[in-house]
Amino acid sequence: MIDGLFASANYQGVKKMLDASVLRHEAIASNLANVETPHYQRIDINTGFADELKRAIATRDAGSVGAVSPRIAVDKDAVAQNRDGNSVQLEEELVHLQKNMIAHQLQSQMITGRLSKLRKAISGQV
Repeated sequence: MIDGLFASANYQGVKKMLDASVLRHEAIASNLANVETPHYQRIDINTGFADELKRAIATRDAGSVGAVSPRIAVDKDAVAQNRDGNSVQLEEELVHLQKNMIAHQLQSQMITGRLSKLRKAISGQV
């Protein structure tokens, strides 16, 4: 029962997405803190992470999913809008922050759902 709940590729995928949203929050916080720092380059989760995770989940192998890791990288798509070379746009960062908070809440609820299944099984409600 426990292996079925926690060793599945889908559960591991949600955990990885949750890890990525926490890491993205740290990147956004850094971007906001450096919004006026000359030559600061916007950072975010590596662009290939989502594709790697999708491919790993499609294999249905929890080990493949576990091998995928998000990491912070310079956002190559962000372009400096000012003469100071800073590529952070305050309004865009605030939008990214809101989207990330919603994603984190959803992922947390998905994990909580799995844990509540286990709680029901332990208490004999299933």
